[in-house]
Amino acid sequence: MKLHVHEWGDADAPPVVCLHGVTAHGERYKQLAEERWARHFRVIAFDLRGHARSRWEPPFDFATHVDDLVETVDALGLDRPDWVGHSFGGRLVLELAARHPERIRRAVLLDPAIDILPHVAEFMAEVESRDPIVESVQASVNERHDAGEIDLARALADVPLHYETLPDGRLRRLTSQDAVVSIYRELATSAPPPDTLTVPTLMVYAPAYGLVRDEHLEAYAGRLEPVPVRGLHMVMWSAFHETADAVERFLLEGAGA
Repeated sequence: MKLHVHEWGDADAPPVVCLHGVTAHGERYKQLAEERWARHFRVIAFDLRGHARSRWEPPFDFATHVDDLVETVDALGLDRPDWVGHSFGGRLVLELAARHPERIRRAVLLDPAIDILPHVAEFMAEVESRDPIVESVQASVNERHDAGEIDLARALADVPLHYETLPDGRLRRLTSQDAVVSIYRELATSAPPPDTLTVPTLMVYAPAYGLVRDEHLEAYAGRLEPVPVRGLHMVMWSAFHETADAVERFLLEGAGA
């Protein structure tokens, strides 16, 4: 499937493809692109299958998502771009690196969901299988705040991109419920073996949130550059400048590689 694409920056600049998290959308990268990365790069963000403006048809397994990524970059004429993935998007970058390392110049993982403990994944899948309707804008912002998106102003600005307003004023998330439930269950499976990560890789992560665990740091030692930052899971919001700086530095130092 060819995915819906958001773009910022000069079309002739080095391309950076950005992948969002389980319940998000490509415009999550809008602020990072407009305020920072588009100075240096052509920033391209996808709405993944089952999300926002891409089609919502199954299946939603990792292999299908990776096929979508390859089909979309081929349609864009991109040979070997840099890749950035947040949360679930970070796991997809690891899956892509294991299956198609020749498609990646450099990789960036933003607080990646390398894998989720099975009981946590099942709990999240159960939560997401309930009614996807949110009663109000404030309720949606509270939900996002509780999930680690601590910048309330940014969470509020993101509401029109994240939800559609129903005739009765309630909100429905612009994400396939089946996709979200399926993805959480997929995230309980083991990630590709660390030795399949053979491209230069940066990982910006939030120790306070705990999604990246000590065993992940040990398993990937020597295979990626870990950069801990303050804040919680939405590092592109809660640690905006630290995240932007680290990614810019890493990608620019490899320019021409």
